[in-house]
Amino acid sequence: MSGFLAVLVVVLIFIVIFQIAKASEYVSILKGEKKAREQSNRINGFLLIAFLVLGLIGVYYCNDLLKGKILGESASVQGEGVDTLIYVTLAITGVVFVITQIALFAFAFKYQEKEGQKAFYFPHNNKLEVIWTVIPAIALTVLVAFGLKHWFQLTSDAPADAAVVEVTGKQFNWLIRYPGKDGQLGRKANNLIDPAASNEIGVDWNDPLSKDDFQATEVHLVVGKPVKFVIGSRDVIHDVGLPQFRLKMDAVPGIPTTLWFTPKFTTKQMKEKTGNPDFTYEISCDQMCGAGHYSMRGVIVVETQEEYDAWVAKQPTQYSLAHPDAAPAAPAADAKADSTKTVAANIK
Repeated sequence: MSGFLAVLVVVLIFIVIFQIAKASEYVSILKGEKKAREQSNRINGFLLIAFLVLGLIGVYYCNDLLKGKILGESASVQGEGVDTLIYVTLAITGVVFVITQIALFAFAFKYQEKEGQKAFYFPHNNKLEVIWTVIPAIALTVLVAFGLKHWFQLTSDAPADAAVVEVTGKQFNWLIRYPGKDGQLGRKANNLIDPAASNEIGVDWNDPLSKDDFQATEVHLVVGKPVKFVIGSRDVIHDVGLPQFRLKMDAVPGIPTTLWFTPKFTTKQMKEKTGNPDFTYEISCDQMCGAGHYSMRGVIVVETQEEYDAWVAKQPTQYSLAHPDAAPAAPAADAKADSTKTVAANIK
């Protein structure tokens, strides 16, 4: 009740101030102070022009100061096209911005209140309506067409030699899974999720393809090699954001989504290019997903093939971690080799 009264008091105060202002305006007119108001308008008109000039100078200065320094060069081959589309969009909207702002302030100055000048009203103009409807429609259609072109490229079938990484979002971190030597991920199902049994994403251990899969806390990629992300969610809608690669994709429960790209620079190279020894590629959640959304950030490491192979060789298979009594935690890279030795022994 007290909150309602407080709001009511604020509204009443606003109404009183508004009425006093209107009364003062009428009194000024009756006293012959119209000339003073016109002089004030002229001063305001010149101030608007000054604001326009200083504003445009400020826009140019900020653009020159920050151009290319927010995200830097795209770290993926596909991101280059996205950057081009952004620059084209900025160029078009920038021209429109400058024209409309100059017109706005120029009209405010030119058509200010003057003695003997009255406003002219017209309710309809076909020519103007066609111009401000057709031209923006054509420009937006062209931009959307180019955007769809890049979208279809990123979500199309990845090259045959592309690596595969599965990214599953959950409140509030990312679960990363890699296929083993067979290059294929095993089946999974939501009803099989059991964090207590080291099965946070519901992998079907009865599927032979899942035996050599492994999970990690970081995303490791090979520079210059295409990679396909298979994206999903364990609970609510998340969004895989890859700002340095200029990519993002929703993680939807029950509906896997995919995208693919080719990293251009290793993490080490990006540290040198940016001059930041603490630089890391990141995978962020770009969809508000709950109270811990702010902390949903993962690290991506882009490295050479040799470094990647050495890292993989140290990773234990998830199956061996979930079944410690059945098999030792052997590196994922050796899973296929071990099975081959077993088969050979049985033949002998």
